[in-house]
Amino acid sequence: MQAERPLWVPDREILERSPMAEFIAWCGERFGRSFADYDAFHDWSASERGDFWTAVWEHCKVIGEGGTRALVDGDRMLDARFFPDARLNFAENLLRKTGSGDALIFRGEDKVSYRLTWDELRALVSRLQQALKAQGIGVGDRVAAMMPNMPETIALMLATASVGAIWSSCSPDFGEQGVLDRFGQIAPKLFIVCDGYWYNGKRQDVDAKVRAVAKALGAPTVIVPYAGESAALAPTVEGGVTLADFIAGFQAGPLAFERLPFSHPLYILFSSGTTGVPKCIVHSAGGTLLQHLKEHRFHCGLRDGERLFYFTTCGWMMWNWLASGLAVGATLCLYDGSPFCPDGNVLFDYAAAERFAVFGTSAKYIDAVRKGGFTPAKTHDLSSLRLMTSTGSPLSPEGFSFVYEGIKADVQLASISGGTDIVSCFVLGNPLKPVWRGEIQGPGLGLAVDVWNDEGKPVRGEKGELVCTRAFPSMPVMFWNDPDGAKYRAAYFDRFDNVWCHGDFAEWTPHGGIVIHGRSDATLNPGGVRIGTAEIYNQVEQMDEVAEALCIGQDWEDDVRVVLFVRLAPGVELTEGLTREIKNRIRSGASPRHVPAKIIAVADIPRTKSGKIVELAVRDVVHGRPVKNKEALANPEALDLFAGLEELKS
Repeated sequence: MQAERPLWVPDREILERSPMAEFIAWCGERFGRSFADYDAFHDWSASERGDFWTAVWEHCKVIGEGGTRALVDGDRMLDARFFPDARLNFAENLLRKTGSGDALIFRGEDKVSYRLTWDELRALVSRLQQALKAQGIGVGDRVAAMMPNMPETIALMLATASVGAIWSSCSPDFGEQGVLDRFGQIAPKLFIVCDGYWYNGKRQDVDAKVRAVAKALGAPTVIVPYAGESAALAPTVEGGVTLADFIAGFQAGPLAFERLPFSHPLYILFSSGTTGVPKCIVHSAGGTLLQHLKEHRFHCGLRDGERLFYFTTCGWMMWNWLASGLAVGATLCLYDGSPFCPDGNVLFDYAAAERFAVFGTSAKYIDAVRKGGFTPAKTHDLSSLRLMTSTGSPLSPEGFSFVYEGIKADVQLASISGGTDIVSCFVLGNPLKPVWRGEIQGPGLGLAVDVWNDEGKPVRGEKGELVCTRAFPSMPVMFWNDPDGAKYRAAYFDRFDNVWCHGDFAEWTPHGGIVIHGRSDATLNPGGVRIGTAEIYNQVEQMDEVAEALCIGQDWEDDVRVVLFVRLAPGVELTEGLTREIKNRIRSGASPRHVPAKIIAVADIPRTKSGKIVELAVRDVVHGRPVKNKEALANPEALDLFAGLEELKS
């Protein structure tokens, strides 16, 4: 039997000259240490966190005063403070570059395209920060935006951060109640919206929603032109003003930055909200900056001038992650709209034309490209592409294979996982290690990541809870409207004392990598054996007959039985033969325990705005329990398909 081989192995130049290799050597000299390999360096970074994060600050040349202390009370997760004496400004670190080179490149499907140089971006931020100050917005105030992923959104975020205010955003496809469930909790002093947006070639109207939300929030509203007539919309919105009028009285000048403590709030992000009103997760300027610098510079190997792309909306934390690429001097390539308009080549057209170095997307997108029959490796010049990243849900082993067979044979593929909770990654790519099929390469530097069983013991070779056993800088500062911290503690620290429990069902691999088997609160438990839903999806979603799948555990006869819902490809019916084929594939590819007791075809599968399927919401519907916040879903009507199914009554 042929031995398993890695899909990608770093060449000698990467091993010797990548930013990661340079950083390891630099740390060895700086701290008088010798690191035998990457694993030894990671162990040091997770144990000597004060030295490690000081090294990130110094090597990445963070602008600000670092102070004399790097970590206080580091042994207590909830009390730990990184750089308690530091003063910095997030926007100042992202806007350090000047000149006529591209800072932001934008495509809104095939309707809109333009770019901003570094000097143009700085000039726009200058005018915006003056306008914000004139509006009375300063340290600690909230600015909320319902915006597409476009250059003005980046500029508005930077201007907000520059004056010490707190930024929060969502995408314009959120429903009225979904927007209010988020922004209504944080009482923004300014509301920013677009005048419409493009999706799948059609203009999407937001006029009525903008008027209703602006009235409910009671904040002045800035309307940014994109897909319609902002001048016509503004007079109809209570407190409405166009972006042009908002900045009309201000000329570009020297930028001013309010330097604030390391832990000063920068972002308010929101949980998915499918089990109640979304939690308001507050992230710090310093923690976000250091964590993103580490991930971009070392784990992604980003260098000054390279082009970074992530397919994301402003309602997903990957937008915040993407924006930080400016701090290493990367050019951000922004896209808004459908990734299949006019067809599945559109993002690869963009990648080839603009010479992406890093192409980030979701596992669902990679699978959709594969099922659509697209093979960019044969049709596009992707010679500049050296790293492809995937997140949002676990990337299947077949997805790994497709990237190398259908997209590019010599690219590093990094499946990454973390989330809104930490505005970054726990486990991600590593340019110094091979890529193995179906595996995330390993834990992030400075993060004491492990897998624990239910008894709180580290395990190898079996599945368990993904945990982080030591404090790290990008832990949330707090939850908004959680004065005693009870919601925060319940979210991460109820399971294990003084240990962050992330809620992912995970497993170490023999290569030192990680496999994520799905959310631990969505794991199946038939006969008392825990099964990750991703293990089932990895099998069934590779079948051409199945477009998408969702799996739950249904309470049945004092046990739990596995129920698999499938959205079939056009023209396909769920016959007895196809049902047998699906079960056989799961039995042989996973195990007999994974085989569902029921397979049911449905017309659609509910998902969040960022494309994640909502297993818990479907489980609630199947069991007759109410779903608390349907506004969090992109297609809430799909939930109705699961209520009262006759197939689930026997």
